[in-house]
Amino acid sequence: MASTTTTRTERTARLCAEAALFMRDYVLSRVSHDLRSPLNAIHSWAYVLDRKIDNADTAAQRALAGIRTGVEQQVHLLETLVDTTRAETRKLQLERAPFELDALIEEAVADTRAALADARGVSIAVEGVPSGVTLDAGRERVAQALWLLLAFAAETGVRGSTVTLAVSATGATGAAAQFEVRWQASLDALTDETLPHVLEPFARAQAREPQEVGRFPWVLALCQRVAEAHGGRFEAQPLVQGEAALFTLSVPSGAA
Repeated sequence: MASTTTTRTERTARLCAEAALFMRDYVLSRVSHDLRSPLNAIHSWAYVLDRKIDNADTAAQRALAGIRTGVEQQVHLLETLVDTTRAETRKLQLERAPFELDALIEEAVADTRAALADARGVSIAVEGVPSGVTLDAGRERVAQALWLLLAFAAETGVRGSTVTLAVSATGATGAAAQFEVRWQASLDALTDETLPHVLEPFARAQAREPQEVGRFPWVLALCQRVAEAHGGRFEAQPLVQGEAALFTLSVPSGAA
């Protein structure tokens, strides 16, 4: 029993670390994108001003040179620090192989219960699990994404609530699998320090912020990357306090 508990604890720690790693990648990608546009604009306007200012005005010329140098330094930092740091997660590695879908679901649910759901008194109900279906995909990555969705739902679940995982698959060989996670969101639970938590504080605090349509909490970046790597999709409705929430992860099979 002690060995099993240790294994579960270690697995939870690794799953949390993977989620944090891809959240970092997502944040850095936004930083890189959002900073480059204004930096390019500053650089362009500096050249416009350069043509307007008298060359004899040495003070103005020094100021413009300083602006251009500052922009170039910032771009260099983005290229050498931000983009280089993202390199390890920019391309998600998949080890595709056929696996039994029902066994994967059982494992993800058990991991979620052990990590947080049982401690929170949150139940996980599973619907529509197809038996005898195999999916040709990256098993470990799909398991990570599914665990993260369920763990996040448990993070926003109040005691006694239920998180529902609905599963569907097309074709006996798992031409595609779709996972829907439904629950009633309690955003206050994300930062309630009297409750047990599994996700890091920054991720939980950011998830409480209003989400635009088509956006999702940053901690779920791994789910998006897993879907994209398989040629599938990840969709998340904006979270609203006390209202029904829905996440959808679709994973096509790599089988011919």
